Amino acid sequence: MSRRTTVLLDEDVYEMLVKESLTKYGTVKAISKVLNEMLKKSSRRDILSLIYSEKVASTTAKEFEGFRRELSKRMES
Repeated sequence: MSRRTTVLLDEDVYEMLVKESLTKYGTVKAISKVLNEMLKKSSRRDILSLIYSEKVASTTAKEFEGFRRELSKRMES
C-alpha cells in the first residue's frame, strides 16, 4: 500500500534522484520508485535507529495536523 507524502530534498539529492529515475525508467515521474528502492536497500538498522533515536522536538497530533494543513496551503499557492 502506497502513501502520499511530501519530502523536502536538497537540490543535489533531487538531481541525483532525477538522473537515476531517467536512467532506470526513462522518466522523472519515477522518482518515488527510485527513492523507495534506495530506502529498501539501505540498512534496516540505520532506518530503525533514526526512527527510535532521541527526538529533539515534541509535538501533539493536533499541532502536527495544523502544521501539515498550513504547509499544504503554502505548497498549493
